[in-house]
Formats: sequence, C-alpha cells, structure tokens
Amino acid sequence: MGKRLWTGIQKHLTLIKGIFIFSVLIFIIREVGHIAREVNGEQIRAELAGLGTGMFLLLLVGGFVAVLPMLVYDFTIVKFLPGHFSTGYIVRSGWVTNTFTNLAGMGGLLGASLRANFYAKSASKKQVLYAISKIALFLLAGLSLLCWVALILLFGLDIGAPYRVYWFWLLGGGLYFPGVFIFTRISNGEFFADLTWRRELSLIVGSSLEWGSCALFFLLIGWALGLPIPLLAVLPMFVVASVAGVVSMIPGGLGAFDVFMIIGLGLLGVSRADATGWLLLYRLFYYLLPFGVGVGFFIHDIGHRLNRFLNGLPVAASRRAAQLFVTTFMYFSGVMMLLFATIPDVVLANHFYLRLVPYMFYFLNQLTNIVMAFLLIGLARGVGARVRRAFWPTLVVLVIAIGNTLWQENFPAGLAVLLGVVLICLLLARPELYRAGFHYSWGGLLVDGSIFVVTFLSYTVLGLFTLNEGHRHWPLLPDSWLLPSMQVWLNGLGGLLLALLILVIINRYLTGRPVAWLQASFDADRVRRVIRQFGGNEVSHLAFLRDKQVYFYQEDGVDQLFILYRQRADKLLVMGEPIGNQAAVPAALQAFMHDADRAGFRPVFYEISESLTIRLHEMGFDFLKVGEEGHVDLNDFTLAGKAHRGERALINKFKREGYQFALLQPPFSTAQLAELEAISTSWLGDETEKGFSMGFFDRDYLNEAPIAVMQDAAGKVVAFANLMPTGDQRMTSIDLMRASRDAPSGIMDGLFVYLFETCREEGYQSFNLGMAPLANVGVSEFSFIEERAAHLIYEYGYNFYSFQGLRAYKEKYVTTWQPKYLAYRRRQSLIFSMLQLILTINRPTAKEKTAPKWLGGWLSNVATWPNRE
Repeated sequence: MGKRLWTGIQKHLTLIKGIFIFSVLIFIIREVGHIAREVNGEQIRAELAGLGTGMFLLLLVGGFVAVLPMLVYDFTIVKFLPGHFSTGYIVRSGWVTNTFTNLAGMGGLLGASLRANFYAKSASKKQVLYAISKIALFLLAGLSLLCWVALILLFGLDIGAPYRVYWFWLLGGGLYFPGVFIFTRISNGEFFADLTWRRELSLIVGSSLEWGSCALFFLLIGWALGLPIPLLAVLPMFVVASVAGVVSMIPGGLGAFDVFMIIGLGLLGVSRADATGWLLLYRLFYYLLPFGVGVGFFIHDIGHRLNRFLNGLPVAASRRAAQLFVTTFMYFSGVMMLLFATIPDVVLANHFYLRLVPYMFYFLNQLTNIVMAFLLIGLARGVGARVRRAFWPTLVVLVIAIGNTLWQENFPAGLAVLLGVVLICLLLARPELYRAGFHYSWGGLLVDGSIFVVTFLSYTVLGLFTLNEGHRHWPLLPDSWLLPSMQVWLNGLGGLLLALLILVIINRYLTGRPVAWLQASFDADRVRRVIRQFGGNEVSHLAFLRDKQVYFYQEDGVDQLFILYRQRADKLLVMGEPIGNQAAVPAALQAFMHDADRAGFRPVFYEISESLTIRLHEMGFDFLKVGEEGHVDLNDFTLAGKAHRGERALINKFKREGYQFALLQPPFSTAQLAELEAISTSWLGDETEKGFSMGFFDRDYLNEAPIAVMQDAAGKVVAFANLMPTGDQRMTSIDLMRASRDAPSGIMDGLFVYLFETCREEGYQSFNLGMAPLANVGVSEFSFIEERAAHLIYEYGYNFYSFQGLRAYKEKYVTTWQPKYLAYRRRQSLIFSMLQLILTINRPTAKEKTAPKWLGGWLSNVATWPNRE
C-alpha cells in the first residue's frame, strides 16, 4: 500500500508541486486579508503621523535589518546539500521562507515546505528532509537562550519584577536549548554525522541573532514612541509573550503574543492605546513590510519557473509589450505636445484632446514643447527599432520630461503613476534594445517625415495667414487657427528648424558605427575557393560583378558558403540561394539572420527555390512567387521533329550565309573586349544597364568565363553571350545576351542552338535559361491577393513588358520549369520591399551616369532578348 502510494506521488509530482504553489498563493491572499482586518488603518496612520520622517526611516530600515539574521539558516542548510546555490538565490528563497514563517507560523510546517520547494532542485528528497530537520531543531535555540537572559534580569538584576509570575514560561523555554544541545552531541546516529561543531555553532549564533534582533527592534519601537518606561524591563515580558506565541502555533503568534504584551505593558503603566500602537508598528515594520518583499520574491520565483517551463516566452512577451508601450507612449506624447505647441487654441477647444491631456508631458515654453516633442518622436523610432544606443538618451529625456511635468501644479496623482510605469517599462524593455545600429525603413521615414513636413508646412501657412491683414476674409480658416503674433510664429518656426536638426543628429547617433562585415571589400579569391571546393549555383557567377556584397559563413575558421546581398534602406536584398556547402545552409542562415538583426537590417531573399522558401517560412518569413526558371535537358535536346522546324531552317540559313559559332576562352584581349562593348552599346541604345539579378557589361566580369559569339562570314562578331559557370558540371547558364543592330533576325536562336550542342559535348546535362517573370503566378482563385494582382500584370502588362512573349520564347527549348520565390519578413511591407528590389535592379552601374527609367526601363530591358530575367 505504502509503495503504491509513493509511486503515485512520484507519478503526479508536477501536479503536487503546482497544487502546493497554488495553496501558498491562496495562503498569501488569506493572510494579507487577515492582517488587514487585524491592523486598523486609521490607527496606523495616526501612529505614523506622530513619528516624523527620520524616525519612520529608522524603523523601516530597522525592521528589515532585524529580519536579516534569519538568513543564517538558509546559508547553513545549503552546506548539508549537494550542488551549488548562488548567494542571490539563497537570499531570495531565505527571505521568502522566513518572512512567510514569521507571519504564518504553522509550527514550522510552512517553512519546511517552502525550503523543500526551493532547495530540492539539486538534492534528493531525503537529503532535503534531513537538512530541514537539522535546521528546525535550532530555530528556537535563540529564544531559549533569551529565556535564561530574562530569568537573570528578573531574579538576578531585579529588572522587570512585575513579570516574575511568568517564571515557569521562561524556565520551560530555557530548558529547550540545553536539551537539544546535549542530544545532538551525545547522539552517534548517522542523522547527525554531518552536524559539525562549526555548523551547530553557526545555527546557534544565527538563532540568537534572530531572536535578539527581534527583541531589540521591539524595544527600538518603544524608544521611538518616547514612552516613559524602562525599556530593558520590557525584555522579559517580550520573551514570555514570544514563548506563548510559539506554543500557541498561531500564525505570527497573533493573539497570544499580543494579549501577553498588552497585559505586560499595562503592568508598567503603558496605556492600552499606546500598547496597541506599539504592537501595530511592530507588526507593520517587522512582519508586514518584509512579508511584502517576500511576496515579491515569491512571485518572481514562480514567474522564473513558469518562464523556464515555457522556454522564456513570458519574459520575452512582457519585455516586448513594455517596449511597444514605451514606443507608443513616446509617439503619443510627442504628437500631443506638437499639437499643443503649434495650434494651442484649436486643441484646447477639443474635448477629445482635453481628455488625453492628463496622459502627456507638459512644458510651458513653446520652443521647449516643439524640441521635446521631436526628441520623443526621434528616440521613439530608436526604441521601436530596438536600438541599444537609444536607451540612455531615452531614459534621460523621459526623466527630464517626467520631472518637469510633475513639477507643474494641478496634475493628478494618476499621471505620476502612469509616468512611473513608463520608466519601469523602459527599464524592463532594456534587454529588447539589442541592435547595434539603426536604419530607417521607408515606412518609418514616411511616418516621421510626414509628421515634420505636415507640421512645418501647416505652421508656415498659418503664420502667413496670421500676418496677412486680410485673413479674416478667409472663410475656411477660423480665428482659433491663427497665431497670436509674429514673435510666436518666429519662435515656433525656429523650433521646427531646430527640431529638424535634432532629428538628423538622433538619426546619426542611432546609426552607430558601421558593422565590419557590412563594409568588407570584395575578395575574389575567397569566392573562387568556396565555389571550387563546394560548387556554385546559377547565381554564384554574379558575385564577380562586384555590385553586391558578400557574406561569408565559416566553421572552425574555414569558409563554408557565402551569400550575395545588397543593402537598401533597412533591407539586405539577398540574390538567390546561399553558395557553397549546402549542409551548412541551416547554420549559415541562422548566423546571417542573427548578424543582420543585430546590425538593424531585415533580409529579403529574391529568386530562391521552393525548399529554401519553406525553410525561411519556418524562420518567420512570408513569401511570394515571382516566376519560373526554365531548364533545358541537354541530353534530350534535338532539332529533329516539327517542334523545331523553324530553328532547323534558321541554322541552315546561317550556315549558307557563312555565320559561325565560336566559344572564346578568357583572358580576352583589349580589342576583343572593345568589339564586344560596341555590340553591347548598340544593343542597349537609350536604355541603361541593369544589375543585381542580371549582369552588365564589365570587362573584369566578362574575363571570368568563356563567351559564346556568332560571327558573320567576314569574321566580325555580331552577337555574344557570356557563360555563367555554376561550379557544377551538370548545369551551366548564360547571362548577357546581346546583338548588334545590324545582326540578322533570329541570331540569338542560332546562338542558343549552338550553345546547347557545345555544352552537351562538354558533358553538361542541363542548361539554365533563366527566369520567366510572373509565369504561373496567381493562377488559382485561392492564391494570395498579391499573387493574383501579379497575374493581372502578367496578363495585361504587355505595354510595359512582354511577360507572355518571354515565356513563349523560352518554352520552345525548356524541358522543366522550376518556381522561384521572394521571401520577406512577416509583417514587413511587401510593396516597399518590391519597390526597393526594383530600384536596386534598375540602379545604373558605376560606369553609367544616366538616371534609371524606373519601372518602364526595368521591364523593357529584356523585352526582346531572353536575358536571365
């Protein structure tokens, strides 16, 4: 039966612990309510009012100091247990246990249960039980010694003579310590084997300090009250009352202790009212206030355990909520102060605004209001972006604003509480401010810029109307909108210009120092080594354009892979898949995301595969299909059959006219590159080069791989395409595909056919024809709204770009289509991300000086010839 019971207890141990903690919480609520009923608030206020500030602080500190000796028990108990407990943990758990035991009593049962709960994490239940039992033996040792001190005072020094009738209480209590001491010393059992002289002495001293400090603090209260009695004479009665309280086993000795003390103090001439006040202060400073701190520690411990059980989610959620609250409050206060500084007559007549006034900062000076408003708005952006450098300036600004606001008269106490909560939330949110730098997102810049621009323009217009003598004839502008004088207008205008300077300074300050890996120069040798060792992919060759930065991921100091990206605002636009050791992709993505996040950037991945999209989705990314990439199976490619009848005729025509195909190997001569550049310039016409996801004419870039050319009968090159080695013998691709204006129609088809055959002869199995943008995007009625909108562009956007024409052109050769996606952080603006991507692709190269033609140029660049896009 006993074994089954013990097995059941072990099986449901977690539930039992939960019930125990819940019961302790219920006890706390019950005990606080009990004390609230016992302790009269009016009496406490009356007693405290008569103390004075200095005496109040003395008793406050004295009460906490009197509790401190009880921690000796906890520092001793851990010596009986295996494992290590930090000093802070021992102090917190000891404070909870002792203050709860002080108030609850329960014959030491609560204290034993709490200690078992706190110290059982690194010891067996038997070890904890044995340790608690040894400690429990000495809890009353100090009181027992005090009984002998009281007997000496009564019968040896004749102090406290009225209390001699209680000698049997003192004698009974006094016999406890000698009995325990003799028993522990003569016992040879295993139980007391580790109870050394030193440990026993520490327990005796700790218990003596506990009860001695308790008695001295009680006498200190009597001294503070200034009662005309010999305080030392009270000590014997205090000891008698304490013994009675212990024997009664009533929580805190409530009742028995109080009755004995009131009777005993009456024997010395203390009135019942003064005795009651004395006891009230004792209960308040020695029991209730330390108990309140203990409750805080206990709740902290429960929260810590719950947080650990839930993998840190509660703390993370509370910190995030605190950060959002501070950010929102700062924006709210900044906008409210700005309205008050610019159009005071309008907002003060608005009932809704007046309801919000008690929850904002307040400065009397117009210029100060404007400056402080933009300080709050600028720093709120930093706090909202979780920038580490924003914490101290924000704390200083909030302290100044709170201090100045509360200094004003007629502000409700609720405002002080609210502003205190704001400061606490800022401190709580500090771990959330971890990023090293700040980079304005377009959305943030739009909001903050709109606040300033709208305020500045509106204020300027209002000032001009105010100065205009005929403003009163303007029917749509009430007088309340007008400013009182030119001086007020000029002050406000100066404040807005100063605010602009402040916003710029805050932005520069929050940006911080450039992160080293973001500033690293291009290292072609490192890129080649990674591709040579682990292989590349369809975009690895684009690294040699040098228009993108390279993030290297290492393990044990060795490069495993790299990621191509370009910075735009607060985004890191990643081009394609990670290149290198694919087994390291999960760890590399984590490292890249971590480093980008610390630097204040949000990655956006462009033209990635389905598998990487799913992986990123698990990491908090949303996605959008952007098109399909065509692959030609070279093993199956042939011109035979009806499908390629036109291409066969075209090839035969070029052969008859003397056109020849050649595959030129690098390095290329200056003359060859000049000839190719002339063709590229002719092909571009008035258009500008593109970049990022496609190549542009660059001599260093072209020298990295072979170039396929078509030559006329005279040996003049009329069209070319540079190959893109992937580091994988199974697949190859091309990037730039350009022909001169006088090249015959269909020349690129001829180049394709020759390339397919040549690559097959060299052992390649697949040829990547590049993307068909928006192909098969949003074709289902259940597709995302963004994808269905993209499908409309695919269907009807032929005036800008021949989406369907490009798909149909590549369809002649493509064997399989592979979907490609755009992945962006959840809750991130897709519109802004797409615009930033378009502008990045349309950004002219370093050799180009003309401005981009934005969307039309981007779309028309590949309308005629099938490029990578």
